[in-house]
Amino acid sequence: MKQIAFALALTLAAPAAWAADKLPLSQISNYLNQLKTVQTTFTQVNDDGSLSTGKLWLERPGKMRFEYDPPNSAVVLARSGTVQIFDPKSNQPPEQYPLKRTPLSLVLARNVNLGQANMVVGHDFDGTATVVTAQDPKNPESGRIELMFTSDPVELRKWVIHDNAGSQTTVLLGPLTEGGRLDSSVFSRKTRIGSGDR
Repeated sequence: MKQIAFALALTLAAPAAWAADKLPLSQISNYLNQLKTVQTTFTQVNDDGSLSTGKLWLERPGKMRFEYDPPNSAVVLARSGTVQIFDPKSNQPPEQYPLKRTPLSLVLARNVNLGQANMVVGHDFDGTATVVTAQDPKNPESGRIELMFTSDPVELRKWVIHDNAGSQTTVLLGPLTEGGRLDSSVFSRKTRIGSGDR
C-alpha cells in the first residue's frame, strides 16, 4: 500500500496547449487559490512502472479523495489534516499520515503562496509549460512536489510527488470538471462511491 500512500501525486492532464513564456509564481498562486473543486478520472504511474486507474475529487482547502478501480479498489482520503488509506483487502486499520507531512499539503492549503522563502526550489520553462518544484519549508524532509502549468488559460497539467527515498509517482487525469458543490459524503465515505454517483 506504500505506492497508494504516495498516490497523492497527480497530473491534471488536458489537451496539449502551448505556453508563451514562464508563468510568474504570483499568477500560479492566484490560480491555485481560485481552484475550489475538481472532479476527474486518473491513471497513476507508480515508481515501478505499474499502472492504476480511478476517480479523483478535490476540494480546497484540505480535502481530496482517490478512489481506485478494481482489482485495487482502495480509497485514499485527505481530510481534517489527515491522509487515510482504506484497503478493502486488509483486515488492518487504515494507514494514516499527517497531511502536513506530505507535499500535497502545499496545494490543498487554504492560502497558496509560492513566494514564501525556501518553498520553491525550481521554477523553469520547458518550451511548452511552466514547471514549479516546491517543498514545505517547515518540513523539507517530507519530499517535494513538481507541478506543471500551461497558460492561456492557466491550467495545472501535471503533479508529481518525489519522496525522500528517491521514488516518484505520477497520476494522469482526464478532463477536469471544475467548480460546483461536492456532497460532503465524498470526503467521509470510506467505501467506493462508484461511477454512478460521480
